[in-house]
Amino acid sequence: MRALKLLGVLVGLFILVGAAGVGAAVYGLWHYGKDLPDYRQLADYQPPTATRVHAGDGRLLAEFATERRVFVPIEAMPRRVLHGFIAAEDQNFYRHAGVDFVALARAVFVNIQNVLDNRRLIGASTITQQVAKNFLLTNEVSIERKIREAILAFRIERALSKDRILELYLNEIYLGSGSYGVAAAALNYFDKSLDDLAVEEIAYLAALPKAPNNYHPIRKTDAAIARRNWVLGRMHEEGFIDAATEAEAAARPLAVRPRSGVETVEADYFLEEVRREMLDRFGERGLYEGGLFIHTTLDATLQRYARDALRDGLVAYDRRHGWRGPVAKIDLAADAPPEIWGQALADAPRPLGNPGWRLAVVLKAEAEAATIGLLKRGESGVETGTIPLREMTWARAHNGYDEPMGPSVGAADQALARGDIVLVEEIAQGRPREEGGAPVAYPPGTFVLRQIPEANGAVVAMDPHTGRVLAMSGGWSFETSQFNRATQAARQPGSSFKPFVYLSALENGFTPATIILDAPFVIDQGEGLGKWKPANFSRKFYGPSPMRVGIEKSRNLMTVRLAQAVGMDKISATAERFDLMQDMPEQLSMALGAGAVRLIDMASAYAALVNGGKEVRPSLVDRVQDRHGRIVFRHDGRPCAGCDAAFWDRQPVPEIPDVRERLASAASAYQIVTMLEGVVQRGTGRRISAIGKPLAGKTGTTNDYKDTWFVGFSPDLVFGVFVGFDTPATLGKQPWGGAETGSSVAAPIFKDFMEKALADRPAIPFRTPPGVRMVRIDAATGGLAKPSSRTVITEAFKIGTEPGAETVSAVLDGGDPDGGGAPTPARTPGDGDAPTGLY
Repeated sequence: MRALKLLGVLVGLFILVGAAGVGAAVYGLWHYGKDLPDYRQLADYQPPTATRVHAGDGRLLAEFATERRVFVPIEAMPRRVLHGFIAAEDQNFYRHAGVDFVALARAVFVNIQNVLDNRRLIGASTITQQVAKNFLLTNEVSIERKIREAILAFRIERALSKDRILELYLNEIYLGSGSYGVAAAALNYFDKSLDDLAVEEIAYLAALPKAPNNYHPIRKTDAAIARRNWVLGRMHEEGFIDAATEAEAAARPLAVRPRSGVETVEADYFLEEVRREMLDRFGERGLYEGGLFIHTTLDATLQRYARDALRDGLVAYDRRHGWRGPVAKIDLAADAPPEIWGQALADAPRPLGNPGWRLAVVLKAEAEAATIGLLKRGESGVETGTIPLREMTWARAHNGYDEPMGPSVGAADQALARGDIVLVEEIAQGRPREEGGAPVAYPPGTFVLRQIPEANGAVVAMDPHTGRVLAMSGGWSFETSQFNRATQAARQPGSSFKPFVYLSALENGFTPATIILDAPFVIDQGEGLGKWKPANFSRKFYGPSPMRVGIEKSRNLMTVRLAQAVGMDKISATAERFDLMQDMPEQLSMALGAGAVRLIDMASAYAALVNGGKEVRPSLVDRVQDRHGRIVFRHDGRPCAGCDAAFWDRQPVPEIPDVRERLASAASAYQIVTMLEGVVQRGTGRRISAIGKPLAGKTGTTNDYKDTWFVGFSPDLVFGVFVGFDTPATLGKQPWGGAETGSSVAAPIFKDFMEKALADRPAIPFRTPPGVRMVRIDAATGGLAKPSSRTVITEAFKIGTEPGAETVSAVLDGGDPDGGGAPTPARTPGDGDAPTGLY
């Protein structure tokens, strides 16, 4: 009986302890599990993925990301990659329910021995537990966190498939070197996609999750190889590879390769505009973590042409105004060894905005050349070179932009001295001199003297039919200034605004042959304000002249008279309609470009002229796709029934409606185009005509020569140029006399770009719209051409407004400051005797 009682007590005690244990376990599960994060969010989890921005031809522009990750679905991952990580991290992954109790027991036993031996403890976290920790918990080291991690692992296993858990893990883990996810690590360590990885490379990546820095492939090569080979052994033990493969892979060196240069495009200003636009549209998280694919309008070739044309133009202007001195100066003995001047050069400050030129120290300056020392590129050590005299004759002393430069440079030692640290650029053999002339066969190691310009500018290239911005550079260097002068700077356009004055006139009864008086013009501005007396650039008067001449020769007096006759209210409305200025003051000075406009708006307005008077809205992004390839934004929002057909089955081609607003009649727009073509053929843009293609455009220069412009176009390409100082100041005078104007500063940039952009394109004439008749007229009188006419041109007239044989043109003299209107024509438009055909 006593034994039975004792047995009863023991059983009762056992039941009591068991119940207490179960109760404690239940309480523990409740206590540690009550505030856990919602694990079900992992079912729809999308890891932060880099947004990639592409040029129009698919080339990569940039990536926007907080974590540079390439997301790869598990279906697209090679099985061997999965095997490598399972073997290294969780060999029972497909068999346990979230926690591997066998591995946990083994870890407890091993860690007891490790503590006694003072060795590092090992872990037993499963891949599911690591997902729970990485996604839902912190990195806190505590028993409580491990319990919470285990509870979450069980819940995750019930909610998600094994493949989904593994997919989350392989795309989320950090593997060192800025690599988030296994795909990014494959690129960063081996410059390979997952499909191209060798088994030893997979093993190395699988060795990294626990402590990437402990197995750095260069700094800790031996430890990295040992850990890699351990993973190879685990892959063999699990049956993922055979013994021969393991031995062969383990014998190979750990050969990491830096990621090869992706062919990118230098378009920092364009890219920043895209970034701002997408940030407004998708928000910070959507842009930097959304894995978007942004397809931009950028043409990589035109972007290079535009960037180079702007830089070359700024350099050419800067050189015309002399040498501002070396970047720095050091005391350098005549017999200083290379170690001395090499170290001095290495310590010298690097000028910001350097487009790839090299720093050099002048070792010796003589009559015919300067000897310079440079640091070798891509390797240690130094080298020497020379700057010939003919490549520094421009380096006369700079005395300001509005003052004459110092004396001519007749010897190298007049511009440079020993110890000067300067910027130089190596000259390709046979390259022409900077100032033009016959090519010079320079030997290797010959350099040209350089300096970073102080003036700045911007350029924009645009498709006039769609508004797609094909190229943009907002300044000399994004490094020195992120201010985009193409989209953020509002500057006075000067005479480049005049086409919209003349367009207003053409829309209100005038013709390109209307005669306007070019004579002194004075208007009283009101009490205490004095009189306004505009003048032509030449300070001369030319008498009655056809309207066309006013724009070709950029005559201010003719433009003011015309503006007064048309009415500034109509011109202000035109400026607003073309989105140049809103609420433009109705003052005559505004007709001469006294307002403030952005270059991109001016380019858009000119685009509306050449496309026949239709509205143009500039766009930088064609479409945006999400990480799954779905289009989430498209710039062209026009409906297109039938465009989504899977294949062509002889159905009609879909017709896309033209929903652009009409800003001016096609006939008036074409008349302005032909007048701007005259600017290139006979006017202030004559240097452009050397290209030999149909081109049109207009120069612009403001008071005191502070802003210079040229905006022009071919039938299918618009290009705008602005050059000026960021803090408005005069651009000064040219060394050979005359002021720096749009013709001398901005037009050469336009010419340089268009020469390259149109080099392989056919010469396409400007398209003539219906309702226009081409008539041969005397360019001096505006009347029909006669045998005695010296200059005959073909003028565009709206049908019914052509001059007749007996027409005597009235002269618009602008004599009534308060009145206006078109001069009374000598024949009424629409007379039955209107001539037909080409005159």
